[in-house]
Amino acid sequence: MKITFLGTGTSQGIPVIGSDHPVCLSTNPKDKRLRVSILVEWDDFAYVVDCGPDFRQQMLRIDCNKIDGVIFTHEHADHTAGLDDIRPFYFRQGDIPFYAHKRVFGELKKRFDYIFTTKNKYPGVPSVIENEIKNKPFKLGDLEVIPINGYHHKLQVFGFRFGDFAYLTDMKTVADEEVEKLKGVKVLVVNALREREHISHFNMTEALNFVEKVQPETAYLTHISHYLGFHDEVQQKLPKNVFLAYDNLEIEL
Repeated sequence: MKITFLGTGTSQGIPVIGSDHPVCLSTNPKDKRLRVSILVEWDDFAYVVDCGPDFRQQMLRIDCNKIDGVIFTHEHADHTAGLDDIRPFYFRQGDIPFYAHKRVFGELKKRFDYIFTTKNKYPGVPSVIENEIKNKPFKLGDLEVIPINGYHHKLQVFGFRFGDFAYLTDMKTVADEEVEKLKGVKVLVVNALREREHISHFNMTEALNFVEKVQPETAYLTHISHYLGFHDEVQQKLPKNVFLAYDNLEIEL
């Protein structure tokens, strides 16, 4: 299994438009972060988790020419606003499978009604195949995927376990029974927004405590804001098995 970090930034990305914060002015490529998303590949399968406003740029950057579907953690714009840019994949492949909570589909149909309509559809508009995710395992090809239920402030969100790899973003609280689903995972990805506490995201302390609770072999931190600091400086302070993810990072299991 190969995981590519398509984006590792928070909702505004880094650099933030118009910001003179030192991290936003950094010339280190690892301090430049598009909106958060990953590509998960195994055998001949390739699935994107979340489809934010940088989706087109992310697909061009890694020269991606096929996806088997898009899995959504939740409906916020930084995770869904790139949906229209599935069109090139649709033109080549046909209807694109989407996987999401029923509530998320409801929100997508409000914002992208022209995609989901079945009457008088405008030529060139993509079509999708709806696959509802509930809090129970489902199959992608030959792989069982286990949803991890959590809360982003008061909003329900899903993380996902793909075999020995698990990806959780935009989490603030995760119940103990959901943490149990992660036990034995080799690689864990979890959000770590900044040092100061936040109402709907793990801060650094909460993220590290969560890693300690799960006990993966290796952990990566994502959904990072400029307030966390410079990539290289933050990395030096982390435990030996915890790493800041960065855009275009590839890991293999």
